Amino acid sequence: MIRSAFLIALLSAASTPVLAQAQEVEAISVWGRRANDFGRATSASEGRIAYADFAVRPLLRPGELIEAVPGLAATQHSGAGKANQYFLRGFNLDHGTDLSASLDGVPLNLPSHGHGQGYLDLNVLTPEFVHDIGFKKGPYSAENGDFATAGAVAFETADHLHGDGLQAWVGENDYYRAVGSKALSQNVLVAADVSTARGAWSTPEDLKKINLLGRALVGGWSITALAYDADWNATDQIPRRAVEDGRLGYLDAVDKTDGGNTSRYILSARRRDLLRGLDSVVYVQRYRLDLYSNFTYFLEDPVHGDQFEQVDQRWIYGGALTKRWTLGDGWSARTGASVRIDDIGKVGLYRATARVRRETVRQDALTEWSTALWGEASRSFGKLDATFGLRADAMGADVKAGDPRNAGDVSDLLVSPKLALAWRLSKTFELYADAGRGFHSNDARGAVITVDPVTGDPAERAPLLSPSDGAELGLRWKRAGLTLTAAAWALRVDSELVYVGDAGFTEAAGATRRKGIELLADWRPTAHLNLTASYAGTHARFTNGDRIPNAVGSVLSAGASWKLGQASTLSLTWRRLGAAPLIEDNSVRSRPTSLVNALFVQDFGKASLMVEVLNLTNSKKDDIAYAYASRLPGEPADGVEDIHLHPVEPRTVRAGIKINF
Repeated sequence: MIRSAFLIALLSAASTPVLAQAQEVEAISVWGRRANDFGRATSASEGRIAYADFAVRPLLRPGELIEAVPGLAATQHSGAGKANQYFLRGFNLDHGTDLSASLDGVPLNLPSHGHGQGYLDLNVLTPEFVHDIGFKKGPYSAENGDFATAGAVAFETADHLHGDGLQAWVGENDYYRAVGSKALSQNVLVAADVSTARGAWSTPEDLKKINLLGRALVGGWSITALAYDADWNATDQIPRRAVEDGRLGYLDAVDKTDGGNTSRYILSARRRDLLRGLDSVVYVQRYRLDLYSNFTYFLEDPVHGDQFEQVDQRWIYGGALTKRWTLGDGWSARTGASVRIDDIGKVGLYRATARVRRETVRQDALTEWSTALWGEASRSFGKLDATFGLRADAMGADVKAGDPRNAGDVSDLLVSPKLALAWRLSKTFELYADAGRGFHSNDARGAVITVDPVTGDPAERAPLLSPSDGAELGLRWKRAGLTLTAAAWALRVDSELVYVGDAGFTEAAGATRRKGIELLADWRPTAHLNLTASYAGTHARFTNGDRIPNAVGSVLSAGASWKLGQASTLSLTWRRLGAAPLIEDNSVRSRPTSLVNALFVQDFGKASLMVEVLNLTNSKKDDIAYAYASRLPGEPADGVEDIHLHPVEPRTVRAGIKINF
């Protein structure tokens, strides 16, 4: 739902005292286009996407904003209020296990989460207020730690908007949305994003979502208060056999009571001292999720059904500090430190029927902490720029389990070396070589477990920290408005997390190896036309040769933005998510899915008309698919192995008006 609103300059949070008696200096940032990475990037797979490059990108959901990162795809299988499923570099990242994300320096991933490790819900974003997206793929950057195995994405919002604005949207399936912002003074901004939608499904989704944002600039600090709350019904994946024999329609649900509610409140303070090279942030978050799902229907309990409830309630406290240094003799450096505490008051799994809790499978409380120190030293040797990095992460947890046998303390330490080489052959051609170690953490409950809470059998523990080692070769070339980027990479992960469809969670599996290539083209043949295309291909295997379930082999995307006149813009995006094995022997595979979206904007001075068409070709393919056993009424007691799919949403049209006051 990024629109053409607020295409103006913004002032970043950089009011900084230089000397004791000096005046404050403000840095100015512009809502520009894709950053020029020449002479700055240390790998071919990193970049920064500025507002003008995604401002007219049509979006079905806020989380799809992340698809502006080349090679990254976001899908959904369980309602618009739940975190997206993400795919990058041959990972089914589930809801964020190996993809790190932050908002204004505040981490968004949630370790030891009730639904999935590293849970990453981007519905907290209001896309209209995001002005910059930075990304780094692979474990080569010392500043990125937990969950940054496949990549890390940093969203930055605006400190100031030029004037006040209001948007109102209406669309098919009772879609209504209002977005507005108001500057209360030069240094105080408030904004709101409210939406409701019935959804295209046979069972009304009835999404109700609100995002509130307040920001004040005080003494060089940017103080931000953010509130997000959502409630929805979910149409989870359905068995293909029931669609093919007519028992279910393509947009039907088996358990019509699935869904949930969630909220997240963030208070943060950030200061960027550009002259001293300091970037500091402190934050506190309050998070809650109550989620109802039923993936196997009547397999485990033919009488009451298999619905389960997952609960997560926590406070999060933390901060980070980054400092740039000039060391002399051509050397420069960056150092950083961070600390985080997750006070998880309740994380639970329960059996339920029609959202009524019947039985507790497990209910725990835990305190999880992490701290990190990192540094990078850089120097130019002629045309070769070298960056040497080192990161040390310590993590621990105190698990208070409902079953005392599954309680305990655990801690671990990991040291990760990094190396980045950039050969600046000319102002238009660069070569890169990168290598490094990264990691993702595993659920702390799985690191201390001794007994399976369902069967009572002995349970195998997972390591708290799972290292990954990667390397990459790349190039970047630019001439006459055309930029080409290519990268070849390899990655080894010590412990893969695989989604278990019939249980509704992820579990640690064996070590994996991946290798792949990425190609990106960005062409601006005229001032009125911008064309982009990207391809990411991956070969992914367990080290024993088995396929990795849901490891997508390819992601292709393309986009075009035409300035049809002084006041008209037409944008098209196309994304193809390739096929993937659904079980280890590759005998069952998902089908590729292509989606086309369009957005037309007509400006009338202070007002603009916007028309958005999502799923332009009305594709009826699968948004996501899994293979496992489930049981519908009347089927064998041991269930039926089948593909379970969630369809893409049918073609829908939305129209909006934007007014700048």
